[in-house]
Amino acid sequence: MLRTRLDTARIRAARRIIDPVFLDTPLYRCAALEPDLGCAVSIKLETANPVRSFKARGTELVADRLADDGPPAVVCASAGNLGQALAWSGRRRGIDVTVVATRHATVAKLDRISALGATLELVDGDHELARDRAAALARQRGIRLLEDSLDVETCEGAGTIGLELVDRAPTVDAVLIALGGGALATGVGHVLKELAPHVEVLCVQPLGAPAMTRSWHLRRVVTTESTNTIADGVAGRRPIPAVLDDLLLVADDAILVREDSIIRGVRMLLDQAGLVAEPSAALGIAAILEDPDRFAGRHVVTIVCGSNVDMAAYHRWVDPGQR
Repeated sequence: MLRTRLDTARIRAARRIIDPVFLDTPLYRCAALEPDLGCAVSIKLETANPVRSFKARGTELVADRLADDGPPAVVCASAGNLGQALAWSGRRRGIDVTVVATRHATVAKLDRISALGATLELVDGDHELARDRAAALARQRGIRLLEDSLDVETCEGAGTIGLELVDRAPTVDAVLIALGGGALATGVGHVLKELAPHVEVLCVQPLGAPAMTRSWHLRRVVTTESTNTIADGVAGRRPIPAVLDDLLLVADDAILVREDSIIRGVRMLLDQAGLVAEPSAALGIAAILEDPDRFAGRHVVTIVCGSNVDMAAYHRWVDPGQR
């Protein structure tokens, strides 16, 4: 049995708590991508839900517990997707939600957070400063602080994706997972290593936001002074030690990819799969593009984990004539 903070029995039980609208998302072979990638590619589509990302699998668990135990208020820091998910889950249960984000976050994500009824507070600086501000608000108000990836509910909610992969993709050789704070990677990775240990768990991060990947390779927390990537959903600088400990147990490798590969992945998902994907969701495709020999002849699943994009920036990425 894996000695992570996660528990497979709790992950199975989570399926009874999470709104079914977020469960059993599409998983399908995408033959149109395969000639350019040189391997069999299946997509796990985590954008086909009301918040267009996987994050609500975790916030549903947090909000359910808050509704039972109180106080009915919570604050989180978010690059945008967690905030939307928490706002959605909280609104359903009458929970007061505050989201702290950087002023540089994707406007479409911020607008959606407000539209879902959360209080939005913006800070100057980057996501790590938003994390600090959210922690300060929680102390001041005496309310729950939701820390993505540290709070095990966010990881175990993501772990339900792993259950769906085990049930529906028994012939998979590897799963490519976007790596930011680590909730998605540790959740899916925990389930795969316990129930399908033959599947290779590969985490992918941008070269411009490499802190967790560097930490995984050195087996200790490595922080960076800044980030520089279009993949805002994974642009953290300060890995959480407990999350790194889990990741070291469940990940087979952590890979860094270039910005041009991420952009090409976004474009391929649109042109060849008909999918709008935010840059973080294209990291798996970028990894295959950069190292095709590693994946040649194998069956790979890539988790398309979010589709909340700034449309002006998106059009620049997918239309080279606008760049």
